Amino acid sequence: MSASRPKLLVVDDEKQIHRFLGPALEAAGYEPLRAETGEVALRLAATRHPALILLDLGLPDIDGQRLIPKLRAFLAAPIVVVSARGQEDEKVAALDAGADDYVEKPFALAELLARIRVALRRAALGEAAPEEAMLAVGPLTIDIPRRQARLDDDPPLHLTPREWSLLVTLARARGRVLTQQQLLTAVWGPAQAEEAQYLRVYVGHLRQKLGRAAGLLRTEPGVGYRFAE
Repeated sequence: MSASRPKLLVVDDEKQIHRFLGPALEAAGYEPLRAETGEVALRLAATRHPALILLDLGLPDIDGQRLIPKLRAFLAAPIVVVSARGQEDEKVAALDAGADDYVEKPFALAELLARIRVALRRAALGEAAPEEAMLAVGPLTIDIPRRQARLDDDPPLHLTPREWSLLVTLARARGRVLTQQQLLTAVWGPAQAEEAQYLRVYVGHLRQKLGRAAGLLRTEPGVGYRFAE
């Protein structure tokens, strides 16, 4: 296979998943790597340096929730959980542990490929993304040095300091789900990490002020929020 193809590590103990995803990923321009256990996943992640990991949580040797922080200890590549566990607490735990996205089984291939593209695009921005002076998403432009946000050529939006901080935090992570706890900690501090009502109120205010760009701020029910690409 061409060395220019991004390597994607598929971690799943279901052989039919590999039989299905392998050719699909190759056709989409990726080089799939296969792991059926957590131990093999750790070894391949350390030696083959995948651009992204698709991770099932139900592995035979180590639960995927415990595997995520082990991978995060040495790997910065995006981790997209692909699991039949659809409970909200499972999603939140995976995202809080360091996963970048969560796709439930059974999944539509087109959606999974889209999530992969989003995660890889965001990873390509690198860790310098928080230093961006200007963020432009759809009709919304965010000028970080001037602390201004505007829609197209409209006057700047009137945002409170909390609303501004919430908007910038979400926009910098565009395409990635941020849990309620992550947002509360980033904007209000660790002492308010459990005050979900604060977040709901401010998200509502922010959506009202965003007007025609309000659709950029997506709700992931029971989990958190995602700023659209």
